[in-house]
Amino acid sequence: MNEHLKTLGEYKYLDAGNGPVVVMLHGLFGALSNWEPTVSALKDRFRVVVPVLPIYEMPLLSATIDGLRKYVEGFVKATDIREFHLMGNSLGGHIALVYTLANPGKVKTLILTGSSGLFENSMGGSFPKRGSFEYIKERVGYTFYDPNVASDELVQEVFDITKSVSKCMAIVAIAKSAQRHNLAGDLEKIKVPTLLIWGLNDTITPPHVAHEFNRLIKNSTLYFIDHCCHAPMMEQPERFNQLLHDFLVKN
Repeated sequence: MNEHLKTLGEYKYLDAGNGPVVVMLHGLFGALSNWEPTVSALKDRFRVVVPVLPIYEMPLLSATIDGLRKYVEGFVKATDIREFHLMGNSLGGHIALVYTLANPGKVKTLILTGSSGLFENSMGGSFPKRGSFEYIKERVGYTFYDPNVASDELVQEVFDITKSVSKCMAIVAIAKSAQRHNLAGDLEKIKVPTLLIWGLNDTITPPHVAHEFNRLIKNSTLYFIDHCCHAPMMEQPERFNQLLHDFLVKN
């Protein structure tokens, strides 16, 4: 996907394809690579834009859900993206929700998968254990139904992040902000068509969380994917991409 990488001022992002715009937001330990199968599946019919969220570089005072929402607002303005489909995984879903609530006229549809915003079990919220590759491997594997999906490359990427004290402090600050920023009282304000795609075996935002999102967001549709945990677009990409494609085409 390197041929689609772009830089515009402070913003780094992937921009592939042509057509209606789909903006994708990754999670706390996420990266552009999380969306690679989805980008490949959509780029022949849609313009897919994936910003790199500056989770580990943000000043601590800005390392909040609202700080990341403002970053996305700045990115959308800088790239002159108008109406678009907005999708987020895990923390990215939380940011997508807050962005939609603050900018309802810009978001055409909302897609959430394993989103925080109501309840989540996570590695964040306490200082990530540093210096233990095996511990990080176990925690990364915990996000997948099949721990083998957590490649050594992915584990190494997260391990390298946790070796930095400043990055760990940012992770904890954002995770705590997410836990404080409960959206239960605001979700009824979301009116756009919303697709919820959840891993039936999600241990971080369990199925009951998906049902609660479905209940609170009135114009929402929920699908579960079996043998799948917290990142369906990585673990079950074919089923995920089919559900996503069908929803986007209809809306």
